[in-house]
Amino acid sequence: MTAPAQAAAAGLPAVPGPRPRGRPRERAFAPALVVLGVLLAVSLTAGMTVGSVHVPPGEVWGIVAHGLGADWPEPTWSRARETIVLDVRAPRVLLGAVVGAGLAVVGTAMQALVRNPLAEPYLLGVSSGASLGAVAVIVFGVSLFGPVSLSVAAFAGALLTLLLVYTTARSGGRITSVRLVLSGVAFASVLTAVMDVLLLTSDRGNEARAVLAWTLGGLGGVRWSTLWLPGAALLLGVGVLLTRARSLNLLLAGEEAATTMGLDVARFRARTFVLLSLVTGVLVAAAGPIGFVGLMLPHVVRLFVGGDHRRVLPTAALGGAVFLVWADIAARTVAAPMEIPVGVLTALCGGPFFLWLMRRSARRSADRGVA
Repeated sequence: MTAPAQAAAAGLPAVPGPRPRGRPRERAFAPALVVLGVLLAVSLTAGMTVGSVHVPPGEVWGIVAHGLGADWPEPTWSRARETIVLDVRAPRVLLGAVVGAGLAVVGTAMQALVRNPLAEPYLLGVSSGASLGAVAVIVFGVSLFGPVSLSVAAFAGALLTLLLVYTTARSGGRITSVRLVLSGVAFASVLTAVMDVLLLTSDRGNEARAVLAWTLGGLGGVRWSTLWLPGAALLLGVGVLLTRARSLNLLLAGEEAATTMGLDVARFRARTFVLLSLVTGVLVAAAGPIGFVGLMLPHVVRLFVGGDHRRVLPTAALGGAVFLVWADIAARTVAAPMEIPVGVLTALCGGPFFLWLMRRSARRSADRGVA
């Protein structure tokens, strides 16, 4: 039985599976990587150029080159502009690229693991669990693991939430779209309420206000000393998932078919859940809960490169990086001098996309019923 047929039998809207070799979407993979790589370079340049103080692109890369130790070109910029580019904007745009890429990759893997196109960290409550863990560390002043205590707590919250949502949504060996989304929304609501109580009852008023703003998602305040951890989490996640791309492809055919083809589904799913929770927890600790990136980008890139995860994962990573860098640029400029939390803008984009995806899934289910 084909993957779409098994998905229909299980009551699930199918995540597109791998396409046969030689199809146009496979041939589009290399051009897509090149185009997205160029777009990412342009986006990073724009992120360091745009702001209350405009810095020309040529000057931006001159400052970056000098920051990397190059002797060319001859410095013609002020010390203030160099500080703005190297110490303020550069780590911010790099964090945006890392978080966008990480969320897109996590969303891609989640959709394959639960065979549901609506799966992503924000909708399933995983980001809320990570946020609660991080907030608990801040409010109670826990520093058991030193500088990485925030990320460790966010990872634990993300993993526990993911396991609870998956267990609650699974019934009779199946997970339906409605049950999965409702479970995620329910857990997210409870966890957000607990987090709000912690903030409201905290005796650290200034910290509580800062954390409350952080829960809307934002890239401000990042420093070079804190950028290595989300970068390492992204490399780990992408590297491991690329080595297991074939296993993700097998899951699209259904658990029984994947088991028949030699995949230990339970073990693979458990290990991947831990990996995705680790990446999500670190990213949320660094930038707050930013929603819908992991929902939108996998579907967008599949339109161009097909459903094979060997192509989808790297393409989604680049697409997510480009998307979030531009979302952050918009967040800094749309209402300047006031800054809009980037999570608000991604929700404004992702909400309509989510509704469209649900309507498309409903139409496909109705067409199958008629057929």
